[in-house]
Amino acid sequence: MSETWSVEEHLDDILSSIRPLEPIELQLLDAQGCVLVEDVTVPVSLPPFDNSSMDGYAVRTADVQGATEEFPAVLTVIGDVAAGEGDLPVVERGQAARIMTGAALPPGAEAVVPVEWTDGGLGGAPVETMRARSHDPRGAAGEVRVHRPVEEGQHVRPRGSDVRAGAMALSAGTVLGPPQVGLLAAIGRGTVTVRPRPRVVVVSTGSELVQPGEQLGSGQIYDSNSFVLTAAARDAGAIAYRVGAVVDDADTLRATIEDQLIRADLVVTSGGVSVGAYDVVKEVLSRIDGGSGNVEFRRLAMQPGKPQGFGLIGPDRTPVLALPGNPVSSYVSFELFVRPAVRALMGRASVRRETARARLESEEALTSPDGKRQFLRGGYLPPEAGEAVGTVRPVGGAGSHLVAALAQANSLIDVPEKTTRLTPGEEVTVIPLDQ
Repeated sequence: MSETWSVEEHLDDILSSIRPLEPIELQLLDAQGCVLVEDVTVPVSLPPFDNSSMDGYAVRTADVQGATEEFPAVLTVIGDVAAGEGDLPVVERGQAARIMTGAALPPGAEAVVPVEWTDGGLGGAPVETMRARSHDPRGAAGEVRVHRPVEEGQHVRPRGSDVRAGAMALSAGTVLGPPQVGLLAAIGRGTVTVRPRPRVVVVSTGSELVQPGEQLGSGQIYDSNSFVLTAAARDAGAIAYRVGAVVDDADTLRATIEDQLIRADLVVTSGGVSVGAYDVVKEVLSRIDGGSGNVEFRRLAMQPGKPQGFGLIGPDRTPVLALPGNPVSSYVSFELFVRPAVRALMGRASVRRETARARLESEEALTSPDGKRQFLRGGYLPPEAGEAVGTVRPVGGAGSHLVAALAQANSLIDVPEKTTRLTPGEEVTVIPLDQ
């Protein structure tokens, strides 16, 4: 392995050291965003019974055959059937049961006539009035005149028309979004076995850092890294804990990290990884396990984000990723290395962001250092209908401190190591950040 690592070498080393978290059983809403580790089959058909898709009248089709406005079919209303009703009337020849949406189709009935195709059984009263006057669910409401015929099964949602008992509802590996959570609830599952969301602890370092909302002193700046990294961890699917800024003191930093290990599946630090006299992160992480040297600090052939650290610390061999302190370097490093690590802990099948091709829109050519893989901030527009590629324009300069430009970007322009010049109109690879 060369002294300078490539982006792919560093990421492969991280991912080869990370194992997905052990599955646990969670309540449905707590499992949102998690990866299912079991196949879920349907215990009961959905819907579990034939039910009405309309407010109207449950009828036998032969009784309304040929019905018209001029010559309506006149049926005797034998009672009401509301949603959730268990004691159903039997619809005999020449009869109808007033039925509400979602109510079970009563025995003998073959279809539902929408109330709009009738006189409402109350002299043409609307369905709201029909409902309001239904004081006795078994009391006949007289007669109803039906103006149009229906076919068998019309306006009826058949049992199992959504999904049948025994069918596969969700397979292992499915990410549980709102529709999947809804399906699990619909088939009666109150809990589900998933890989949990990893707990990510974010620590920023630097004696010059001040919390937002406090007064800045001479030589001080606000701590933004811990906020952007915590937000990025949440966006990646983690449960993130922001510790905030820790001063450049080895004992303080070591105690902070050791205290946080009890609630961390992954630790992320920012700052203190270069060769400065006060870069204590390397000092602390290299001896946090008694000097066993499980955290390695590397130089990567990339810009921004050249200095990086990775290793396993503590009794549970918790992964730690040490990122550079410059805001853009820190965020780009998160996207390239921490986000994939978070998703690997979750057991996601795909851990990297998808890339896209785009045409470079720039007033002048862009340059990139030879031998370094550069990640420029970009404003990406997906391809329009009929177009093969989208467009991307550079946002801000290459400086690793340009936070304002970063906030305007929605992608990274990925410039390969051997590419030193990009001309306007040239196709480039982009990594959209708002997927």
